[in-house]
Amino acid sequence: MSAEPCFDIAHLGHVELFTNKPEASLDFFVNIFGLTESGREGDSVYLRAWDDYEFHTLKLTASSTTGVGHIGYRASSEAGLLRRVAAIEAMGAGIGWSEGDLGHGRAYRFRDPDNHVFEIYFDTHKYLAPEGERPALKNQAQRNHGRGCAVRRLDHLNLLAQDVAAIREFMPKALGSRITEQIVLDSGEVGGCWFTVNNKSYDIAYTRDHTPAQGRFHHVTYAVDQREHVLEAADLFLENGVFIETGPHKHAVQQTFFLYVYEPAGNRVEIANAGARLILDPDWQTVTWTET
Repeated sequence: MSAEPCFDIAHLGHVELFTNKPEASLDFFVNIFGLTESGREGDSVYLRAWDDYEFHTLKLTASSTTGVGHIGYRASSEAGLLRRVAAIEAMGAGIGWSEGDLGHGRAYRFRDPDNHVFEIYFDTHKYLAPEGERPALKNQAQRNHGRGCAVRRLDHLNLLAQDVAAIREFMPKALGSRITEQIVLDSGEVGGCWFTVNNKSYDIAYTRDHTPAQGRFHHVTYAVDQREHVLEAADLFLENGVFIETGPHKHAVQQTFFLYVYEPAGNRVEIANAGARLILDPDWQTVTWTET
């Protein structure tokens, strides 16, 4: 008998990226990628896409290095938050409570087995558009300004891990995630794993890290509505001298139509048309991909 589904976590909320080229990175995310600045605090700039309802989905922090600072998930309720905290503390993975951030209230932080830092929060600051960003349609948070790639929303991120099998065990216990797809190598090792906390096909993925380092980042992804928008983004990147690593093309895993580029500090960023696939099946069986 399968375990009762857990919906204590509502969705992926935000990602913090470190940049050692803060002005160039900010220019990329605003003027080329199409995000909107919603606030500043300390060394961080808070950014969002036009259909994100929260204050921010990207926290861009000036640093001596690059990569991911932390990943934030919003809980479905205060009670759900406390249930997840209890589960994480029982696993010995907790860091502790913080008072929150510019975009949300108090949060509980923890580490995954590969030393990535996560936080869970419930109280959030919902975005209130200023005069120049108010939409004509009252059921979206901000007008679609059409600037740059004009990405619609935060979609997912991909992290690297030395032991993806350990992550596969950890995420369902910590966040209540379901495993929608995975890659199992001929050696028996888990090469990749895709997780969701809701009915999206995935909100986070882990792939195997071939280095001895921990806590490494692969990419963060924002969604657009159509494949044609991914193709248009490729043209825009070419015109602005942005390095395209690969694409546009389609992943077999999760069927995501995508494009990878590097922002000025070297963080990999993805634009994807990923919204067509939903996992509506309540007893979905993990799809396993193999080398042969």
